Amino acid sequence: MSTTVEDLLRHAKDIAFVAEEPPARDLPSFIDQLNCAATNFNVAGISGYENLEDAAVLLTEAYETADEQERGVLLSRAEKRLTHVWDMTQEYRTML
Repeated sequence: MSTTVEDLLRHAKDIAFVAEEPPARDLPSFIDQLNCAATNFNVAGISGYENLEDAAVLLTEAYETADEQERGVLLSRAEKRLTHVWDMTQEYRTML
């Protein structure tokens, strides 16, 4: 089963918390929030922020491609880079 945008948006609430914005409802907004959250994680000294930057790049490529198969691969690769978002967000919450 391939990864969908909806699958990725399950991380939107945590990413939005760190980005200090309402949760994203679409891919372009989610990409922007990933970049903002990566910066905030980096400033807070939380490791793994690079994975969010990588995911944002992959999602931008997925958003821009017309090839459905390529989009699926890019979404799956991005999903793998977001596996620790919940843990990172919990660490960030404890720092506040």
